[in-house]
Amino acid sequence: MGSKKIEMRKVRELLQLKFELGLSAREAATRVGLGKTSASEFIASFSASGLSLKEVLAFSDPELSSILNQNKQTYNRRYQYLLGKFSHFEIELKRTGVTLHLLWMEYQEQAPDGYAYSQFCYHFYQWRKVQKVSMHIEHKAGDKLYVDYTGVKHSITNPQTGEITEYEVFVGVLGSSQYAYIEAVATQTKSDWVHVNENALRFFGGVPRAIVPDCLKSAVTKADKYEPVINETFRDFGYHYDTTILPARALHPKDKALAEGFVLMAYRRIYAPLRNRIFYSLAELNEAFWEQLGKHNQMHFQGRDYSRQQLFESIEQPCLKPLPVACYDFKEYMTTRVQYNHYAHLKPDKHYYSVPFQYTGKTVLISFTSRLIEIYYQNERIASHIRNRTPYGYTFIEEHRPAAHQFVSEWTPERFIRWSEKIGPEAKEVISKVLQSKAHPEQAYQACMGILKLEKKYPAGDFLKACKKAMETGCITYRFIGNTLKNKTFLLDAEEELKHIPIPFHENIRGKEWYN
Repeated sequence: MGSKKIEMRKVRELLQLKFELGLSAREAATRVGLGKTSASEFIASFSASGLSLKEVLAFSDPELSSILNQNKQTYNRRYQYLLGKFSHFEIELKRTGVTLHLLWMEYQEQAPDGYAYSQFCYHFYQWRKVQKVSMHIEHKAGDKLYVDYTGVKHSITNPQTGEITEYEVFVGVLGSSQYAYIEAVATQTKSDWVHVNENALRFFGGVPRAIVPDCLKSAVTKADKYEPVINETFRDFGYHYDTTILPARALHPKDKALAEGFVLMAYRRIYAPLRNRIFYSLAELNEAFWEQLGKHNQMHFQGRDYSRQQLFESIEQPCLKPLPVACYDFKEYMTTRVQYNHYAHLKPDKHYYSVPFQYTGKTVLISFTSRLIEIYYQNERIASHIRNRTPYGYTFIEEHRPAAHQFVSEWTPERFIRWSEKIGPEAKEVISKVLQSKAHPEQAYQACMGILKLEKKYPAGDFLKACKKAMETGCITYRFIGNTLKNKTFLLDAEEELKHIPIPFHENIRGKEWYN
């Protein structure tokens, strides 16, 4: 039995539903009453014809039937050849400088009887529209890394106590290949944020031209649509890795749609397979995460014959900038005022660092890492020191002192002890205690100098008595000894003996027995 003749009216309606209203081929075929196979053949013939819909609709029924059926095999061959190249074109467009026009010129060299540029673009865009993959052609290889935290934390159970602790989960996605990274960390603080971003770059084996974070405080100090203020530490991290920090706009999730999309995939492909497992350490949790991540990265895109990992290795990885040799040394900042003795106080360590004496009283910025202390005034570095974590210690550079103070470096504990010995044993004992009590030799030397100079203002006997009183009371300071000499309170020692004279009995005075 011959095939039933199909009315061209239905074919026109089919093409209009498909290409004007955007219905699927199956739905359009159902509406006009055509079979799925016949409808697909007409749509393919029209797509291969190189004609516009307006031109086709203007033909009479015999003309339209002839056009759609004539040389169908030739048209199908030409279209099938082009269709087989679309996946390759999509990958090539991710390379820097590659355009659709360049690809068409290369296609023309391989297929001289191929489509003109307008039809070439039309068929490519139609093919891309059909693909149900959220991949944007504008993401160039090695261009951006999108980073964020997931909204759902993951937990770790203490094996001894059974206590459950929740951990943040970081995700990073490269724009072009959608190659992804995931890691659980303790907090969203600056140190954890910088550490996990660095781990992501080391995982990718290179550095993109920009990192796009959300507006969390560890990345953005002040969110703003036009001029966001980037956190100083994270900005310094970008300088170290030679990349730009480009914060996403607040309340604009499309700015980091790839990160948002991977978060949803992570829930389905990483969280869900691990939902029944209990983890007892952070290392164990991350190992499980990375195992599932490997499966995700190796899974083919829907409608494609390649995976994220294949796309990353072939296209994106060669475009990443090389990693620096050294890892980033986490840097923190704080401001402080230079003290009168030209020292700046680093509060976390309770340690003091010298600056040139000209900056005494100025407010300076201290930048500190695990190894180095740098002190800035008005964006100019004025001092640098190796970090010393000794509490209440002093680190100084000789040139920072005023010329009139540099002679202090010639003082030694032995010199002060010899000086005090000439005055008397009480003076030697006091000076020895002062040298032992001060946190820094310079402080001890100044105190010793002040105490020994008092001997020149007062009689030697009075001075020794004042030293003895200071040792008895345990108040061995320049101020106490000076006040003792000034007010002659060392003479009250004799009066103290009166306290031990027994009080005569009186009926109004009750003894300690009364309170038993």
